Amino acid sequence: MNASSELIAVGDNCLDVYLSKDRMAVGGNALNVAVQWARAGLPARYFGLIGHDPEGDAIHEAVARTGLYPDDMERREGSTAVTLLLERCGDRRFLLEDLGVGLGYVPEGQRLADMLAARWVHLGTHSAPDLVRRLVAEGARFSVDVSTHHDRLDLAGVPLVFASGPEDPAEPVKPLLARFRDRGAISTVVTCGSRGAFLDNRGSVTQVRARRIEVVDTCGAGDSFIARFIALWALEGRADGDALRGASDAAANTCLHEGGFPQPLRSIPSWLLEKYSDVIAAGEVRDGNAQA
Repeated sequence: MNASSELIAVGDNCLDVYLSKDRMAVGGNALNVAVQWARAGLPARYFGLIGHDPEGDAIHEAVARTGLYPDDMERREGSTAVTLLLERCGDRRFLLEDLGVGLGYVPEGQRLADMLAARWVHLGTHSAPDLVRRLVAEGARFSVDVSTHHDRLDLAGVPLVFASGPEDPAEPVKPLLARFRDRGAISTVVTCGSRGAFLDNRGSVTQVRARRIEVVDTCGAGDSFIARFIALWALEGRADGDALRGASDAAANTCLHEGGFPQPLRSIPSWLLEKYSDVIAAGEVRDGNAQA
């Protein structure tokens, strides 16, 4: 495998289990970003953790079909991440986010060396604070997705932050951007669903509106946005507005199919339904790591 790949995504993967549809897809922020890069013909790799379990087998098989190198992933004892969703008309309700063995993953050895040599690295949600600090200290070109966990990481010196923001147009976004800037982020993108996206590039703010579409599934739309934005803005050097518009189009296209990237969706196996039967029966949101 070529260690000089331009793009490396690191972090979360999971099985997205659509309980209301009896369907199961492979996803996760970092994995989805890497897959979208590979689909665009870019030299990409994905580093993440899966368990020695059937869920891990399913993710390993799916990654092999995307054009990524599946053995870039590491396998450890413990459970592979699973997300249980109830989905209606494109909107999702999460019953469980079991982050599994991937929580706090920090690549070491050759994987870390490859990250430091890459042209760009993207860290998925729930990234380890130590990894963020290490990349900043090494002067790496990288981004991190904090999603809705705006205050979890030390962002001092982080080149690019992605975050989820308010969809309600009555809620201002510029103060949120200023908060990230005050905490040391060099540039920040805040995506606000149907409202569009905002980029604060060293204090200069640009906004684009989202394209109106008939949504099939919003799963992975933000990840497609991230993958395309990095390709246009960080690699090609496109103007802020052009990069945002291209990324918004990529997100809209992902909303037109099920799953975070095009893939054959499988029926939910009986062993997985049995494993999470208490969560499904209760129908209540559970702590992300309370379920084994």
